[in-house]
Formats: sequence, structure tokens, C-alpha cells
Amino acid sequence: MASRFPLVSCDEALAVLRRFRPLGSEEVAVADVAGRVLARPVRATLDVPHFARAYMDGYAVRAADTAGAGAAAPARLRVAGAVEMGRPAPARLQAGEAMRIPTGGMLPAGADAVVMVEHTVEPGDGTVRIARPAAAGQHVMRRGEDMRRGAVLLAAGHRCRPHDVGALAGIGASRVLVYRRPRVALIATGNEIVPPEVTPKAGQVRSINQYALRAMIVAEGGEALDLGVVPDRHAAITRALTRALGTADAVLLSGGSSVGTKDLTPAVIRALPRARVLVHGIRIKPGKPTLIARVGTTPVLGLPGHPVSALVVFEIFGAPLVRRLGGQPEAQAFAPRVRIPARLATAIVSTAGRDDWVRVRLEERDGEWIAHPLAGGSAEIASFVHADGMLRIHGDTVALDAGARVVVQRFC
Repeated sequence: MASRFPLVSCDEALAVLRRFRPLGSEEVAVADVAGRVLARPVRATLDVPHFARAYMDGYAVRAADTAGAGAAAPARLRVAGAVEMGRPAPARLQAGEAMRIPTGGMLPAGADAVVMVEHTVEPGDGTVRIARPAAAGQHVMRRGEDMRRGAVLLAAGHRCRPHDVGALAGIGASRVLVYRRPRVALIATGNEIVPPEVTPKAGQVRSINQYALRAMIVAEGGEALDLGVVPDRHAAITRALTRALGTADAVLLSGGSSVGTKDLTPAVIRALPRARVLVHGIRIKPGKPTLIARVGTTPVLGLPGHPVSALVVFEIFGAPLVRRLGGQPEAQAFAPRVRIPARLATAIVSTAGRDDWVRVRLEERDGEWIAHPLAGGSAEIASFVHADGMLRIHGDTVALDAGARVVVQRFC
């Protein structure tokens, strides 16, 4: 089918999406910060740890009191009590004394080392025999050794991982300023689409894009607002899009972006106030009829209706947009999250002048990754289910030989 719109390159389309900026910020409880992007740096409000502590079970000592100790001639020190977890040491350690201490216990004043319990013997006479000399600082974490007060723990733009939540709690950050999670409205169009629980009649298909894209939006840090399936009617699509623009930070329309008689999305968008179609048609396969628009300040991404095309286009364009709106730095938002160097298992023929995105299955063999291209058209979902990622064949390349080195964008 001949194109009725000027095509742009993949990189030109991505450059258009880079114009959109992160949303505003909000404060959330630290328990809810996983997956959110920090809007400002988080600094330690106190030294971590804020007291010197042992990181071995044993005895707190003055290192000088153990000088020359050995199995044949152990140092003999008076046991001056024990440190309890969560409490300060009961007394200052004097010369010739030792104090029992657990891992994490507060080092008593006067002590400068910890001797592992394995290198000691308590004969029961109120003393402890130490069979190895200790060096000052041995098995001790000094105050501020992990982090000094005022030091940056996590930078602005960092997307918090589960273990970051623990670190934030550890420095007393009970509430954290993060970028707002982008609300992404999802509209699927098509008279032929039925819900998964319905047995499709002749000419009908189950709703694939609606469910897959909703999950992909959430995986990238967005909040999916599913507006359901809309019939291929100008008025119905207009109502759904108007509703979406009133509640969402971005809109995804699945289907209706090509040049067929039922592909109404471009006309609907152009008829809206303050609307501008920025891109309509990209030199890629799959995904040629992809549309990028702006209505007011809201980005609108029109995806092809064929399932594989829609999912590939979301990986290339939708995911970076959601990440960027959610506050990730531009370079990070538009970079693949995981890139795997691999060798191509079989040759691939491409078409000059467009970027081909090929789904591949990865196999580890003899310490390196082998990428197996998967056959399948734009509507064949099996190729996506069995794929571990996809690779990009640039428009100036017409073929890749078997054994060629490639980089695979791994699906997360």
C-alpha cells in the first residue's frame, strides 16, 4: 500500500519524543517508593552508622592489650561485662579489660578493636584468654564509615529498586520527593475486537493489544487507564480521546493509524482543538503507520492495530516516553534497559531505507549468546511470546550474515 504521508526515520521520531518533559513531583512514603523516580537527591541526615560498632561476635578490646598474644602465650584480660544489642556499652573499657560484644553492638568507649570469639577462651575465672593479637580498627565499623552526614545516597533521576527502599529507611528518609507516575490512557479501536472471555465469531479477534499494552505501561512505571475498546466510528473515537485527554498525561491509541478506510485516528486528532500531528509514518518494520501527536501539552501515540507491530512500536517509542514522563533522565529513558552482545545464528535479509526490528530467541552457548531470528508477521503473537528480545537492522544494511555480531535489546 502506498504511503499518503511523509515518512521519517526511527531516530527522527525518537527526537520528537525527546521534546516531552517529566511531569511534576509529589511526596510519597518510603514504603511506596519502589519503581518511582527521585525528583531530588536524597542525602544522609546523620552519619551511618552513627556509632562505632562490631561486625563480628567476640570481645571489644584495646588493641595494645593484645600485642604479642599467641596460642602458646595468650593475652589475659578481665571481662568487664557485655554489650547488649540496642543499648550503649555499660562502661568505658579500661586498660587490661575486654567486653563481650555481638555483631552490630556498640563499641564501648576506650576500645578500638574486636577479637573474634573463635580466637578466645573464657576459663570461668572472670578473664578471657586471647590467642591472636588485634590491630586497631579490626572488625570495627567506624562512625560514618558507610556514609557521612550530608552525603548523597541516591541522585535525582534514579529509579528506586526494592533494596533502595531499605537504604532510604536506614538513613531515616520516611518520605521522599519523586516524579509523579504518568497516567497513560489506553484506547483500543476496532469493530472486530472482542474480550478474551468471548469466543470470536468469523472475522472477530480477541483483544490482545489492550491487555499487553496495559501491562507494558505498568512495567515502565506508568499508571494505565484502560478506556476499553472503541468501535471504528469517528464520533466514538473522538469521545474516547476527549475523555482520555481530560484525565491522562499521555494517550496510546491502538489501531486506526494507517491509511485504510477505517483508520480514523489521524483525522480525529487533527479535528481536536490545539492538536498537531508531529509524525505520521516511520521508516521501520513493523510499525510503519505509527503516529505521534500533541494535543495541548499531552503526547498522543498512535500504534498499529496488528499485535506484534503494536508491541514492537511500544518497545521502541512508548516505553521511552513513559520513562521520560516519569522523570528518568533523557539518556536513561531513551536507552534500552538491557543490551546483550550476541552472534547471529542465521543470516537475515533486510530492505534498504528502513530499520527492521527482528524478534530473536537467545541461547547461551560456549560462554556467548547466540541470537536466533524468529519468523512471524505483524499479527503473529507466537513470535513475541518466544522472543527474548529484538535487534535493530539499520536502514543502510541489506543483510546480516550468520555469525555476525549484533546487539539484542532484551525484553524485561
